Amino acid sequence: MDKVVSSAADAVADIGSGSSLAVGGFGLCGIPSVLIEAVLASGVGDLEAFSNNAGVDDWGLGRLLGAGRLRRMVASYVGENKEFARQYLSGELEVELTPQGTLAERMRAGGSGIAAFFTATGGGTQVAEGGLPWLYDAQGTVVKSSPPKETRTFPVDGVEREFVLESAIVADFALVRAWKGDRHGNLVFKDSARNFNPLAAMCGRVTIAEVEHLVEPGELVPNEVHTPGVYVHRVVELSPEQAADKRIEKSTTRSRA
Repeated sequence: MDKVVSSAADAVADIGSGSSLAVGGFGLCGIPSVLIEAVLASGVGDLEAFSNNAGVDDWGLGRLLGAGRLRRMVASYVGENKEFARQYLSGELEVELTPQGTLAERMRAGGSGIAAFFTATGGGTQVAEGGLPWLYDAQGTVVKSSPPKETRTFPVDGVEREFVLESAIVADFALVRAWKGDRHGNLVFKDSARNFNPLAAMCGRVTIAEVEHLVEPGELVPNEVHTPGVYVHRVVELSPEQAADKRIEKSTTRSRA
């Protein structure tokens, strides 16, 4: 039952090239930066990542991106990463943009054993009709586009509405960061760092959590646990320095009066 491993390097040692990763975080908030650095140091590549965004150029998933380790990215927002845009437009990176709520539900469904679900989001757009550019070549020609998705109409308040079939996400590995966790893998996320972390934790076949504060089993209040240990396979305890290393995505200041 003790899921604590000695280091981040040991925790990610079996992540191989070609693996898919579900990664928690939103912007730079709650990202598993220590685990991402361990994956970078391991040298693996050809990775597919499912995450809300790709970090920034020098932090988070942007570190893997800058090293050319990502083959494909499924995300909702990628506007803060210039290297991401360059790789996408030059044909080096395949990108599937997904509405944010849809991405969250695809992760949750994957962890719940639900193969697919219908959602109104994207109905009547290229999300449903297909044709969104996923991959360019070096000359800027689209060589791979999103396929059309199945749609059905359902009555909502007496009116027929179109719904789009979306598939669940199940990743080979999930990387998440928790504020507090115990040796059994029960996790608590603090404030907005909760974001995509519980969903990513659900949809990984092997879920690895870096934890800022490791406690003994029984010390967590059961009603405050956000992710039960049944979803978590490995726990990495962060040092105080690692736990405190949190970047600010955008800093806006004003002079003192």
